[in-house]
Amino acid sequence: MKKAKIRVLVIDDSIFMRTLISDMLNSDPEIEVIATAKDGKEVVEILSKIRPDCITLDLVMPGWDGLTILEYIMDVCPTPVVIISAYSKKDADITIKCLKAGAVNFVLKPSGELSLDIREVKQELLEKVKSASRVNLGRIRLLVHKKREWPKRKLADLSEMIVIGASTGGLQTLEAILYSLPASLPIPVIIAQHFPTLFFTESFAKYLNKVTDLEVKVAENSEGLLPGIVYLAPAGFQMTLKKYNLKVISVLSKSPPNSLTPSIDIVMESVAKVYAKNSLGIILTGMGSDGREGMKAIKQAGGKTVVQDESSLIFGMPKAVINAGYADEILPVEGIADVIIKCGGL
Repeated sequence: MKKAKIRVLVIDDSIFMRTLISDMLNSDPEIEVIATAKDGKEVVEILSKIRPDCITLDLVMPGWDGLTILEYIMDVCPTPVVIISAYSKKDADITIKCLKAGAVNFVLKPSGELSLDIREVKQELLEKVKSASRVNLGRIRLLVHKKREWPKRKLADLSEMIVIGASTGGLQTLEAILYSLPASLPIPVIIAQHFPTLFFTESFAKYLNKVTDLEVKVAENSEGLLPGIVYLAPAGFQMTLKKYNLKVISVLSKSPPNSLTPSIDIVMESVAKVYAKNSLGIILTGMGSDGREGMKAIKQAGGKTVVQDESSLIFGMPKAVINAGYADEILPVEGIADVIIKCGGL
């Protein structure tokens, strides 16, 4: 039986970009562009007649902007959406809001809003559309509409460092976990969330600071790690830890172009060397296998390892850890929050 193609709606105000994006998607035998739209009005008309498997959405649109269109889609026709974003701080801020509002992933235009060289990201776009089309729609609805019902907890027992790795779908999951933790958290937390540029890490830190009681910041070079602070490993750099004058400090090194940043494996392997059995490693939703070797290092050092279960938006990274035998526990987000509470110390 012939496999059904992934049916895609392309939304972009530029006819040139709609044509280029459609041509790239149609070049893959597994994908078919079934419609295009230039503004919110056309989106409303199209979605009243058809139900695509995936949508690509430009952020800068006439009338309704990309975020408003996304919110409409999630309200009337929840569908996996891949955002097409530009390289700028403003676009990074909006993209973070879109991820919070239910977008599955995003692709950066190589050179601004009208990218004549958009074909440079063709393979990335194809992979992310295919991955997005496999996302469970019920999971998207849950992430967008779930109310904060978790109580704030107090901490008990002992650990010295928590390190969390996440990628696709990580924003909502990380928000839910951090929201449940008290401002008096007595240990530092490191988060390695895949982002393409530092703009996005900075925007994510700003967003988390608004929705959690904890202080969240982008890690700086040679910075001492303090209790109660959540450090985001910056995109564009690789982050490691080392002991210096009885303190643990972060060490940042510029990453080669096109490399995965920040690498969860590199961060976790470093945590394992410094904190050994007093480290808790957590892998959340995401594509690929980054974090598998890092969790191995933590487990071999005597630390504890936890992965998100199949409630993940994308089960790739957790599954890689599970299949390798490096997961001590496999839990939903609520269970992961409980483990953090148990491993924290007052």
